[in-house]
Amino acid sequence: MAEADLLDPVGSPRVPRRLRVGILDLVESRPRPGLYGRLMNANLASIMPQAVAVWCEQAGHAVHFVCYTGYEDLLAEFPDDLDVLFIGAFTNAAHLAYAFSALFRARGAITILGGPHARCYPQDAQRYFDYVLGFTDQAVIGEVLAECEVHRPLGRCISATKHPRELPLLEERWKYVEANLKKAPWIKIVPMIGSLGCPYTCSFCIDSTVDYQPMDFGRLREDLRFLVRKVKRPIVGWHDPNFGVRFDDYMEAIEESVPAGRMRHVAESSLSLLSEPHLRRLKQNGFQAILPGIESWYELGNKAKTSKQGLEKVEQVAEHVNLLLRYIPYVQTNFVLGMDCDRGFEPFELSMRFLDRAPGAFPAYSLLSAFGCAAPINAEYARAGRILPFPFGVLDNNQAMNVRPRNYTWREFYDGVVALTRYSFSWKAIARRCAANKRWIPRVMNFVRAISSEGFGRLRYHTRIRGMLDTDPTLLPFLEGETTVVPSFYVQRILASLGPVARYLPEGGLEHDPRACFPAAQPALSAALGGAL
Repeated sequence: MAEADLLDPVGSPRVPRRLRVGILDLVESRPRPGLYGRLMNANLASIMPQAVAVWCEQAGHAVHFVCYTGYEDLLAEFPDDLDVLFIGAFTNAAHLAYAFSALFRARGAITILGGPHARCYPQDAQRYFDYVLGFTDQAVIGEVLAECEVHRPLGRCISATKHPRELPLLEERWKYVEANLKKAPWIKIVPMIGSLGCPYTCSFCIDSTVDYQPMDFGRLREDLRFLVRKVKRPIVGWHDPNFGVRFDDYMEAIEESVPAGRMRHVAESSLSLLSEPHLRRLKQNGFQAILPGIESWYELGNKAKTSKQGLEKVEQVAEHVNLLLRYIPYVQTNFVLGMDCDRGFEPFELSMRFLDRAPGAFPAYSLLSAFGCAAPINAEYARAGRILPFPFGVLDNNQAMNVRPRNYTWREFYDGVVALTRYSFSWKAIARRCAANKRWIPRVMNFVRAISSEGFGRLRYHTRIRGMLDTDPTLLPFLEGETTVVPSFYVQRILASLGPVARYLPEGGLEHDPRACFPAAQPALSAALGGAL
């Protein structure tokens, strides 16, 4: 920038305008979620919106921060005279983000989207925001606030070359963390992070092409010491995509900063990192819950540290998970259903056998989904014409599977999904899970999750979709790619979930072009979708 650009017309230094900045972290996509959401949503707050708030304050701007958990009145949360509105959103909250952007654009605000949806679907988000952010650091935020201009009809995409090298300290973002903790009725979890990116290359994951990047462990020690001073016996939720890659560095930071018994932890990791010596050390340092990714019985053995497949892998993984439960009170195992390596009923049957052998673990199932340009395998799905134009509001890994399965008819696939879900959350399975968990908090958590939207709710939903495959003449043609007309069931579900904000959804906001991220695949997609694109 030239020196003259920093001067007003008479040559005096120009004072940057103090902006009124709103920041909205969309943890939830709809009002009034179920029982489990009421208990846990406040604990799912993202770290990056808090970091953006700190950077905006450090630049001299006034910040109004809201974390939406489904229980706030969004239309009443923000003042009408915002200059800038940042929204952080996952894809299933995209329609809510689009509606809120339209509302505040009409009030004269510049709107900015960040978070997973901005990285996955930047071309679509450009239609509704003035700025769409990829990798975001303090310099990117400074650039946006310094320019702060209207960009329409298409917003400006800005991205750093990689993740930030450091984030604000916990003390700097504490007022935002504390406000979220007050919303949590029972369990209160403080979000922290020690690394970005991931060393694994799971083709369906947004982090699979992002280099693993540890944060500064000296700053991590500062965060841990600060938290011990602020909260009597806190629970830390580690947001690392794969916790413990530099295991000794993490444990040394915790052991040097936290007196024994003063802190508890929850983390997502992989079985390959969870050897018995590591589990012993995790237990000593207060780790209460671990979420390992198993994903498939046929692939991704590097995460489970095994070359076995099928039933042999089930037996080995079950033995390992039972070992985890001897040291860690709560274990959730993550699976992806409908992967290209799956065929027939066997993958579902193997998951049932795993539950028989490791009854204490809570199973979390995701339907294979392609989130825009985030993961490398999505381009392959696009070239094969397999990506379906489901509205974003049902892309949460459970309400819809937007990749046509390679080895199943849709009826076969949903027969398996319904059978596995029914088996996993039968009263017999719930009782066995409770019996295998000796502590009362894991028992209560498992019971609540099973009888709420994550268990009984998903069984009802998947059963309904399976029935509609036989009774709704619009569903199967859409799933087979014969038409791009979205069945009214999904549209009505999304509009109902938006509540009073639905009236602000911009025209065309429910539709998106699955070709946009993959121009080379457009002919294949168009042919697969009946030439309608």
